This record gives sequence, structure tokens and C-alpha cells, in this order.
Amino acid sequence: MKRTMMSLIGAAVALAAVTGVATVAAPAPGGAAQAVAPGGSRLPVQRSALLCPPPASSAVGETTYTSFVPAGAGAAGKAGEDGKTGKTGKTGKKGTAQLLPAGSVKESGGKDGKDKGGGAGGGQQAAAPQDTKPVAPLTEAGKPVTATTDSAGAPALVGAADGAFAPGWTVQQTTSIAAGAGRGLLGLSCVAPDTTFWFPGVSTDKDRQDYVHLTNPDSTPAVVDLELHGKDGALRAAAGENISVPPHATVPVLLSTLTGAPATDATLNVIAREGRVGAAVQAVDAKLGGDWLPAAADPAPGAVLPGIPGDATSVRLVALAPGDADADLKVQLATPTGLITPAGVETLHVKSGMTTAVDLKDITKGEAASLVLTPTDSGSKTPVVAALRVTRGTGDKQETAFIPATRPVGERATAADNRDKGSTLTLVAPEKGKDAKVKVTASAGSGGGTPVSKTYTVKGGATLAVEPPRPQGLKGSYALTVEPEPGGGPVYAARMLAQPQGGIPAFTIQTLPDDRGSVTVPTARQDLSLLTD
Repeated sequence: MKRTMMSLIGAAVALAAVTGVATVAAPAPGGAAQAVAPGGSRLPVQRSALLCPPPASSAVGETTYTSFVPAGAGAAGKAGEDGKTGKTGKTGKKGTAQLLPAGSVKESGGKDGKDKGGGAGGGQQAAAPQDTKPVAPLTEAGKPVTATTDSAGAPALVGAADGAFAPGWTVQQTTSIAAGAGRGLLGLSCVAPDTTFWFPGVSTDKDRQDYVHLTNPDSTPAVVDLELHGKDGALRAAAGENISVPPHATVPVLLSTLTGAPATDATLNVIAREGRVGAAVQAVDAKLGGDWLPAAADPAPGAVLPGIPGDATSVRLVALAPGDADADLKVQLATPTGLITPAGVETLHVKSGMTTAVDLKDITKGEAASLVLTPTDSGSKTPVVAALRVTRGTGDKQETAFIPATRPVGERATAADNRDKGSTLTLVAPEKGKDAKVKVTASAGSGGGTPVSKTYTVKGGATLAVEPPRPQGLKGSYALTVEPEPGGGPVYAARMLAQPQGGIPAFTIQTLPDDRGSVTVPTARQDLSLLTD
């Protein structure tokens, strides 16, 4: 009996290490006590999935994919030359990480993997050839791999990493468009599949073309509902219900087709009723260029939106309270010297189910900052979602990007695709009096270079914007990994990549939430005093 019970516990703990199970429990004959000991161990995840939507369709566009996994923390293995066969690294672990065009992933239940039921919404992407080669397969940890395409019809990518390459795997998709609708720099950290996404800041206005791209990573169809909320509440349309996303395929939906009346500021909720999807919104403005609008952090009583550039000429805040109660928020700006309250926007009242927008104008006044939203009543639990639309430049030389509310960095976060020039890293410790020390590591370059690390101190309640370290002897692009030191206050981060185009201040901003590269596996504790042979 003793041997049997201990074997069951060991198997349960091993399963937790793979799946991230938070508790371990099993029935114990004879009243034996089974408990989870305090604490537990942090173990690297064994699998990761990322989805990259189709890049902007343009005859004058070029898209770069950058794949990266930080060295260490379970990522010490090496892959084979073709990125398919893992080699054993010093830790004895193997790993692979690669992207495949949507539609090219082989199905276990059929020859071609095509969906038999069709799709709704904006049409489905055609399946790619079965012999399509992997895109940017990783060969080693700590060194990014890049791939470039100038195809106007480039497909969505479905990515998977396992073993040593799973913890912290990051893929950046960056598109540069020289002219026409959506011109500028469009950047996105490819997303993990999920069942719910919130996008405050979408629009169905006549000057905007916003598409939500839904990508299914799995071998069974997904069914998705799209819900839009405008300034007066829900914008209902039958076209947003029961959208079928075939296996390993992507479906784009033009948001203006979901409502008859244009909405300048709206919030999109993506709900997968069956299966799971990756979702991202491509926002194209006829006058202000375009960028990707990533999903905001899950609804919470407060929000942190890091990385507003100092030269922003216009900042617009969009928020929604998705629950049954209104939200009253205190609006603060975390500046380089501490928290301040913007004149005229001390508080924000957000009605339940209604999108609220406020123009913050040139709120940063020449200094990089971050927006911090907290309940006016410290005991309030009313959740909100929020995002910023940021504009740089003036006249016909304007460009926009988006900053959604984000999760804290936690243990570690990474921004891939940094160039020799143009990157700005913003760190904010939003809680007054809780300073934080943050280690920032510049990886080796995709074409060569030696990693460099630097530690920064961020004052509690303040924002620190820096030109990040660069690898020695840099060739190609590199990744930045951010790791707060234990004992400090929470840290939020964002990376701005600026690449001017003929007088237009083209730029894109990516937030850096925790990469969720590890899970806590509790220690199972068995009281053997109650067991008998």
C-alpha cells in the first residue's frame, strides 16, 4: 500500500510539471491524509504555442519574423540543422521551435487536413502545400533566428515549441510598408491561443479598416463569437456569431461589417465557444498609418499601460467595464520623477458595458511616461479593460501605435527584433515607495555578437525610459530579456521600435508581460502514519 500510494503521488507531481496543475490530490484508503505542502517548485513549461496572423497585404511591404528563446531556464538544448530533430544540450534536454504556414500542419485524421464545413466571417485562408518548410526554426537558445518575406499574400503562421525551447519562446512579426493605406511600421508579438480576448480601441469609423484575424492552432474546428461595445453599449449583429474557424487555418473579419452605424471608439470581445484561437486586430487608418492592436490584459480593477513616448503628439485612452457595475478610476501618469495627476483628467467614470474614450492630448510633455489606472475606492473590485492609441508626428507626417493594458513582467519577459538603432525600453514600477531593480540582457545578434547585460533601478511610482544595451559586435537583430530582481515592487515594461520613413516617424510598441515560461509545481505531502500494509 505504501509503495502504491507514493507512486500515485509521484505520477501526479510529474503531470503537474507538464501541465501546470496547481494542486495534487488523490483519494487515500483508510482515511490517509493527502495534502499539498506550502511552497513548491518552479519548473519550466514543456510546450508552447504561438500564432502569427497574416501580415499586412501590400505590394510595397516587407515582413520580418524573429524567433527567440532566452538562454538558461530550461532552454539549454540545441536543435538540428533543419530545426526538426533536437540535439541534446548540456542539460540533457532536447527542444524544437518552429512556425508553419496555416494549413500546412498535417492532420492525424485525414490526408490534407482541410476543414469539411467551411467558414464564416471574412473568408478563410487557403491551405498551404504540405511540403512547406518551417519558418525561422530555432537552432540554439540565446540567439534569434529571422526570416523575411515581401509576399502580399503571406499566410498566417502556426508555431509550436517543446522541450528546452518551450520556456520563454517569443516570436516578433514586424512589417514595414513604405506607402499607401496602413503605411508605417506594424509590429506584433505573436500570440498564444486562448478562449477570450479583449480589444479596447478598435473602430468601425469610415477612416478606419480594422480586421480581427482568428487563427486556429488545433486539429478540430473552433467556433467564435465577436461582441462589439460602443459608447452606448453593445453593438449587436448576427454576422458576429458562430464564426467557424477551420483547423490550422485563419479567418479575417472586417469589424465594420458587424454593425450598421460607425463607431469611432469601440471594444471588441472575442469569445471561442468551441476550441481556441489566436486573435489580433490589424488597424489601418487612412490618414494615420496602421499597426497591430494586441489584446489587453484580462479585466481587472486597475490597469498599467507602459511606454508612452515623450514626443507623443496625441494620446487617446479607451476603456470598458465589462461587468454589471460602473467603474470609477483614478488617472495617474508615472513620469521619470514620480506619479502625477493630469490636469483635467483626474478621474474617469466608465459605465458598465459602454466604451468610454478620452483625449489625453500631448500628456507626456516631452518626457516618456506610463499611464496608471486605479479604483477611486480602494476596495472596489469592478473590472476594466483599457488601451491607448498613441500618435507621433504632425500634419500629413503622423503615425500611430497602440499600448494595451498589460500584465507585469513577473519573472521574465522578452522583446525580439531590436535593431542597431531605434529601440527604446520603458520600465515602470507603478507602486509608490516600491523601487525595483531590473536586469536587462541583450542577446547575441542573429548574425553574430556577444550578449551584454545591464541592471537598472526603477523608482517606485516612476517610469524609466532607456536606450537598451546592444550586443558587442552586433550583426543582425537581437532580443532584449527583462528580469526583475526578487524583493522589489512589480515592474511593467514596453519596447518601442522606431524606424523613420521619409519624414514619417514610423514606430510600433510592444508590451512585455511575463512569458509564463515556468509553472509552480506544488510539493505533495503524504501522511504515512495512517497507512498500513
